[in-house]
Amino acid sequence: MSAPSAADQPPLETQEDWTDFQLRNAQYESLISFYSDYGSTQKRENTFQPHHPLHRPTPPQSLTVSHLLAAGAHMGHHQSLMNPHFLPYAYGVRTDITVIDLDQTVPLLRRAAQVVRAVTTRGGSVVFVGTRADLRPVVRKAAERVGDRAFHLGEKWLPGTLTNMLNMFDVKTVRDEQVVPDLVIFLNPIPNLHAIRECALLHVPTIAVVDSNVDPRIVMYPIPANDESTRTAELLAGILSIAGREGVAIRHEQLEKMAKRAKRLQRGREAAVDRSSII
Repeated sequence: MSAPSAADQPPLETQEDWTDFQLRNAQYESLISFYSDYGSTQKRENTFQPHHPLHRPTPPQSLTVSHLLAAGAHMGHHQSLMNPHFLPYAYGVRTDITVIDLDQTVPLLRRAAQVVRAVTTRGGSVVFVGTRADLRPVVRKAAERVGDRAFHLGEKWLPGTLTNMLNMFDVKTVRDEQVVPDLVIFLNPIPNLHAIRECALLHVPTIAVVDSNVDPRIVMYPIPANDESTRTAELLAGILSIAGREGVAIRHEQLEKMAKRAKRLQRGREAAVDRSSII
């Protein structure tokens, strides 16, 4: 049923024509209000778009396979380049290209998000590493989203940053500041294998986006996905950064509760001292 329009009807000549037009218009509006509860509420504002993850990332709880498909996370490398240890995460091959099983990517990504949330809840530091030119704004935005306890690296990781920190930094910096991070997230692990080895030697947990040509065993928490897609990197970094921001918010709440409790205890001690002085 279409809305009654004056352009589709002859001119209203009598009072009865005008009354009939109003009745049909009211009937149409009542049908809209009745069926609106059963129709779709999807609009352009709440519809996922591939360009949204950088500035409007998807929360970890709302992640679906559709988000990953829209970002191209399922596209792997040529089947001749597939790492044998990546086979459990491969869905199949199409036109000689390995297709990544996104049904396994979703739970692994959510697990990684829980790790980031747990680290930031305890006040730990997180480093986002993306040394490709297109990944630099991604890691910068992700670190800014988490807050003061997150850092980003868009240039080359200097060898020995962690394993030779006494020579890379002065003794005062190593003694007074936290040089070793609590978690490192790699968006392109292959060019940063030396950084992953340093993290492993110092027992620093690592999260990485592993493509079909990468051995997922090189990191502690692998996320099988396309590591050459900028949109995939934006989506994954956005999800992990939101999890980190949630952890920071939880920590602030805990600190506020502890501060209020300390104030109550202090007031109780002062009241007890006043009563004892009176006695």
